[in-house]
Amino acid sequence: MGDNNAFVLDNGAFYAKLGLSDDPEPKTILNCITKAKSERRRPFIGNQIEECRDASGLFYILCFQRGYLVNWDVQKTVWDYLFSPDCCPVQFADTPLLITEPLFNFGSIQEAMLEILYEEYDCDAVCKSTAIDLAAFNYTHSEQTDQPEGKRPLACVVVEMGFSFTHVVPFVKGCKVREAIRRIDVGGKVLTNHLKEIISYRQLNVMDESYVINQVKEDSCFVSQNFNEDMRIARKRFPDNTILREYVLPDYTQIRRGFLRKPNESGGAGDGGEELQTVRLGNERFVIPEILFHPSDVGIQQMGVPEAIVDAINLCPEETRPHLFANIVVCGGCALFPGMQSRVERDVRALAPDEYDVNVTVPENPITYAWHGGKKYSQSLSFMKSCMSRNEYEEYGTRHLVEKYES
Repeated sequence: MGDNNAFVLDNGAFYAKLGLSDDPEPKTILNCITKAKSERRRPFIGNQIEECRDASGLFYILCFQRGYLVNWDVQKTVWDYLFSPDCCPVQFADTPLLITEPLFNFGSIQEAMLEILYEEYDCDAVCKSTAIDLAAFNYTHSEQTDQPEGKRPLACVVVEMGFSFTHVVPFVKGCKVREAIRRIDVGGKVLTNHLKEIISYRQLNVMDESYVINQVKEDSCFVSQNFNEDMRIARKRFPDNTILREYVLPDYTQIRRGFLRKPNESGGAGDGGEELQTVRLGNERFVIPEILFHPSDVGIQQMGVPEAIVDAINLCPEETRPHLFANIVVCGGCALFPGMQSRVERDVRALAPDEYDVNVTVPENPITYAWHGGKKYSQSLSFMKSCMSRNEYEEYGTRHLVEKYES
């Protein structure tokens, strides 16, 4: 392996994004173990889930709870799989590792992680960062920013819509403005769970179907640009109701993943005369992502994403605010909902002072955006300086490393 090659692991709570720094794209793999009712004896690690013959009634054994890594047995099993010849073979003795951890991670979790990486995986050099830092690095070192004459933005706001939380983090000259960081306790998990409850209450008991309903959410939800108008349309009967759709559920014989269709359409992979099982989706399609804008809809008494962005920016020095409003980047899985960019931009514009420009960017692939930032960072001059060497670990131990490298 080349001297300047590093292994980048964005260790998210739901997906791990991993690959060598000279890979064009990372592998995106479930960061958990899943078990199926149909094959109780066999645990599926990461993307082995694709080998499961019937993914209904799957249950997840997650490494992360409430955004923090707590189940080390599961994480170790997943890492063994990730670093194996079946997935992404790597020799950490001669390849530095760049790994992400949650924002405000507990010292005890950091120490446990470093100990496992040095002792179990024989790492020679480890660099810790957060996905949010890497996303900011990617944005400020990107050629695609809307700055005149290729000038790099000096400040940006990263909105990371993750699995457990949504974080709003302002950066000025590459440094987090810590006192301005905002966290909303809504992420992909809350949205999937709420969709499960709505469908179970209205149509069909799907409380055990997290895997399938997560796919329903990904395939059918969108962000409303005019909530009251969309609600008015959703109350009408089909065909005047342009929002109403049927989601054909997978049967795991001919249909591996469900799909969306209009209520008067028939057909699909299972069209052999037998009846396909469907779920009708009306206002659920836009009510679910709306929780990110109004968490109080599900009893979470916190501000929504646009208010959190404005609140965070207003806590930064006044001279930085025009730059922050002009450089808002939204990443994480929930950023994939259609309409997210225009809705966030419109709502922030309504709350921001008139004299400031507001510009919101949603990258082409918001899930791997932080990984690409890690790839860029691992090729920068400051990367090796920020790595913790094995010699330091053996001499000083994990606590010293955590304290020394805590930025």
